[in-house]
Amino acid sequence: MGVSGCGKTTIGDLVARELGVQFLDGDSLHPVENVAKMAAGTPLTDEDRWPWLATVGNELAAAKGGLVLACSALRRGYRDAIRATAPDTVFLHLHGSKEVLGSRLEGRSGHFMPAALLESQLATLEALEADEAGIVVDIAAPVDQVLAEALAGIAAAVTAAVGSPAHGATGTPGRQFDVDLQAAPFNLEDAAITWVNTTLESMTLEEKIGQLFINHNNDYSPEYLDGVLENFHVGGMRYRPGPSAAVQEHIRYAQSKSKVPLLVASNPEMGGAGSCDDGTFVATHLQAGSHPDKSIARRMGQVAGVETAALGCNWAFAPIVDIHYNWRNTVISTRAFGNTPEIVVERAKEYFDGISESPTACAMKHFPGDGMDERDQHVVTSYNTLGYEEWNRTYGHVYREMIGHGVQSIMIGHIGAPELSRHFRPGLADADILPATLSPELLQDLLRGELGFNGLILTDASQMIGLTQAMKRKDLVPATIAAGCDMFLFFRNADEDFQYMLDGYKSGVITEQRLHDALRRILALKASLGLHLKDRNELVPPVEALAVIGSDAHRAIAAEIADKTVTLVKDTANNLPIRPETHKRIRLYGISGGSDFTRADPLAYLDTVRDELEKAGFEVHLFKTAAQREAAGETGINFMSIISEEATGDYADKYDAAFVFANVKGFAQEAAIRIKWSTPMAAEIPWYVTEVPTVFVSLNQPNHLIDVPMVKTAIHAHAGTVEAIRATIEKIMGNSEFQGTFNENVYCDSFDTRL
Repeated sequence: MGVSGCGKTTIGDLVARELGVQFLDGDSLHPVENVAKMAAGTPLTDEDRWPWLATVGNELAAAKGGLVLACSALRRGYRDAIRATAPDTVFLHLHGSKEVLGSRLEGRSGHFMPAALLESQLATLEALEADEAGIVVDIAAPVDQVLAEALAGIAAAVTAAVGSPAHGATGTPGRQFDVDLQAAPFNLEDAAITWVNTTLESMTLEEKIGQLFINHNNDYSPEYLDGVLENFHVGGMRYRPGPSAAVQEHIRYAQSKSKVPLLVASNPEMGGAGSCDDGTFVATHLQAGSHPDKSIARRMGQVAGVETAALGCNWAFAPIVDIHYNWRNTVISTRAFGNTPEIVVERAKEYFDGISESPTACAMKHFPGDGMDERDQHVVTSYNTLGYEEWNRTYGHVYREMIGHGVQSIMIGHIGAPELSRHFRPGLADADILPATLSPELLQDLLRGELGFNGLILTDASQMIGLTQAMKRKDLVPATIAAGCDMFLFFRNADEDFQYMLDGYKSGVITEQRLHDALRRILALKASLGLHLKDRNELVPPVEALAVIGSDAHRAIAAEIADKTVTLVKDTANNLPIRPETHKRIRLYGISGGSDFTRADPLAYLDTVRDELEKAGFEVHLFKTAAQREAAGETGINFMSIISEEATGDYADKYDAAFVFANVKGFAQEAAIRIKWSTPMAAEIPWYVTEVPTVFVSLNQPNHLIDVPMVKTAIHAHAGTVEAIRATIEKIMGNSEFQGTFNENVYCDSFDTRL
């Protein structure tokens, strides 16, 4: 205990290590509202503190084998509140002079407690009284001396309280992270626990190994599924999206042939879209975080749950709880709710509550957190470089909140966290920093231990280079389970990976205890969904259930959200509104990132844009690049001739305004995405901003101003859907107000993007 800056986290963690028990920072238990007040320099009231203190007491009371917890506990009344549920608590007061404390706070950055609140805390502090079990240690001494005095004092205080000396590390039970089937998030009753245990006992070794795998179904044929289920006994599946009817029948057949009910996963990050070809695109995560109405995220989750459940899915690889700190990061730029832990927690809870109205479990992702590194772990290992304390205040806060909210599973990113790893493994060399999927200190010590996660842990896709660059495939496959993952996402080669996992068990890399703990979590997730209670023909809804997919009601929700979230980022030249009555002739440019792995036409959205503009009364003149014109059969052109033809002095005589619609998509194929123009000095680059009013509209990425800072009017529409494009055009014409919000990432840390 003690005021801010006294070293509670540093000393507390060292004490915990010496005692061989878990350490927990009490600040991480604060609700979002308290964190926001402290960050704003507003002192907490007692009404703010009581629920938090109750949580602190509950954590101490529930700890098995001991717990060291850092908490200010400044007043006697606050300590009494903690003792109400944890009466054996011993308080270690780290005391320091105002001068020592002030100097430490001045040297600390990134904490949500400003140094200005030190005076308030010192005025509030009430010293330990004679009847309180505790000791006082002066922090002015070197750290090793403070630690020695703290340990001696704790031993003396415990001896005085219970009549026997405190045990050190050798006398304290080791950390145990075996699953508790009765506890959250599984909450199983006796009958379900019996099913888990009897099912596990009935399995052959090969069936046990198979349950660890989630297959990616690349073929819809019954013969393919027969081979996967009979040869590899997989515990879960994710399928290649297709028409909803085909997807549902595929899942129905798979469930009918599986000895143990399957976890069937989907990727409903945007609603029903992405789970089948005809699913409803509701919003991106960023879109759901770009309006004050938090219910947007809930409605996105509701549609996602209803549509995926109609297919027969029971597991959602969502929500995404990354924090988009680095504007250069484009793998989660549209897939994160925002750039603060507060908005991520608020919207992720809404999404979770919405999708949980359907019989669906969630896998939030990507622990330990994407958004710091600009690179994409699909093509290279990326890193979360935050220190332990700052990580706990940001990503750690998000994970604690969501774990407490009931999330059932967590997907681990192939993301290294050097400072977190070194916190648990001091002296770890750079060459030994591994992605979280292979790091027991991150999965066991941090996620299971400090964050208290009792649910299921799965890897991200195992083909990602962020994982495969770390070690040989035969080693990494079992190493993920040994490190603490419970399920392995996707075979690269099914025969090889299955054998690698089996060999890892037989060689002792995966212990019997670790294998059975993983299997119990897998079966527990299935039981928590009630899959064990249903006949095989009841695990997938009837064909009639597909009527909800892409329904008029869901499209109406998408249209309403599009209207709310289309965002005016800037209009510094006051170009808007632009209407057919004043600016009839529109030069329309389309920008894409080229064709990605989906092989869809990257400029197909332009047909929708042109149609909507013409319906609104505009006369549209569509620009075509040299490559497009050559593909249409035109000869004798090149990029220089196109520039000469397009950039003429009579541009403003031909066109009244220019609209640029950019739909730059794709990740997993490059480390970061920026606009790639069609040619050097391309004619579509907005040189024409000096000629006519120019409006730039992004239908996807939020970071385009770094490449088009010259545009004076920029709009983020978030999606290339009919609903988003239509809403954007209505707002350009002034028929509808812009309501969307944005964060500072849109300006890309450059002054000229604001002009």
